[in-house]
Amino acid sequence: MTKKTAVWLLIVAAAAVGLFVLIGSRGKPEAKYRTAVVDKGDITQQVTATGAVSAVTTVKVGSQVSGIISKLYVDFNSQVKKGALLAELDPTPFQEKVNAAEAALQKAQVDERNGAIALRRQTALKAEGLAPQADFDAAQANFDSAHASVAQANAALKQVRTDLSYTKISAPIDGVVVDRQYDVGQTVAASFQAPMLFQIAQDLTKMQVAADVSESDIGRVQMGEPVRFTVDAYPDKQFRGKVAQIRLIATVNQNVVTYPVIVEVPNPDLLLRPTMTANVTIDVAVVHDVLRVPNAALRWKPEGTTASAAAGSSVEERAAKSGGNGTGAMARQFGQTGGTGAAGGPGGGGGRPGGGRGARPTTIYAAPQGPKAEPKPLEIRTGITDGRFTQIVSGEIKPGDSVIVGLATAKASASGSAPPGAAPGGPRRGF
Repeated sequence: MTKKTAVWLLIVAAAAVGLFVLIGSRGKPEAKYRTAVVDKGDITQQVTATGAVSAVTTVKVGSQVSGIISKLYVDFNSQVKKGALLAELDPTPFQEKVNAAEAALQKAQVDERNGAIALRRQTALKAEGLAPQADFDAAQANFDSAHASVAQANAALKQVRTDLSYTKISAPIDGVVVDRQYDVGQTVAASFQAPMLFQIAQDLTKMQVAADVSESDIGRVQMGEPVRFTVDAYPDKQFRGKVAQIRLIATVNQNVVTYPVIVEVPNPDLLLRPTMTANVTIDVAVVHDVLRVPNAALRWKPEGTTASAAAGSSVEERAAKSGGNGTGAMARQFGQTGGTGAAGGPGGGGGRPGGGRGARPTTIYAAPQGPKAEPKPLEIRTGITDGRFTQIVSGEIKPGDSVIVGLATAKASASGSAPPGAAPGGPRRGF
């Protein structure tokens, strides 16, 4: 065998070995998984809504009579006291009506006196038998009619005097004028309803937010729960309040049902103004130092999982996909779960206690421990979620265990550093 032949034989042998190894590795690929570490921490379940800022007490001041505004004593932002004069209507036509009513009353009183004189005369004649009964009855009827006319004229005079007093518009409460609708010289037309002249807010240091909460979330909102919100005027400042009222009346807009939740907010710096739009976040359940798992672990299932096996975790999957405020299907199924889990430890906190009630079973998968090992299914019961993490109420799992959150891909492996909770060196998780 020549040297050249030996070289060619070595090359062919090396190629054969490489091809065999390549075919063998393709036949049994090693699965690569993205994992996250189960840890302990706090979970806050939230309900989000939007609403309008308003004063606790706002009064619309109107006019009960029609007329021309002759005087204005206040303007926008004017501080007023209860009973203070705000505006006057031209009193001339009302004063003339008072004069006419007073004259009508005087005429009625004269008629009453004449009727009384005639009645006394007929009474004396009847006593002496000189007047028929019919004349006496007519005199009595005339007197009674005149007496009734006096009462009617008195009532009419009181009415026009009242209308005259309505030409002076007074403040019904202490507060600040936030709106004015008319100027001097404009005509106020009061027909079937009183037109609004001014709007007075009683105390701007105490405000409220009327937040529209969806019907799917209203069941978890309770009186006294803490509330945070921001307004566009101060995007970097967070205001705090508490739920003061949950109203029963609902609003239906394009088949979306919402209920107004009233939030009391202190406003000592007068930063909040009426009609500002508030982006509200209500903490409906809070648990501290509980075992938690990333929501991506609830969504991941190995290839070939049957429909019946995946059905038990359908609730958790829908909840994990519901978004950041934790107000999806799982929230409606789970309730406000705090409680004590077998592996999670005490679930105390500032939220409403719920124990393990409302928790639903699901399956997550532990990362394989060897090159030929398969993902191990772990049965757990889940509690509340904040959209990123879900509380583990019970199950065969402990802090530090690695769970699968997805399959590793070239794109995922090339991504940046892993987020908090991921295994060291692992790729970025997509939850």
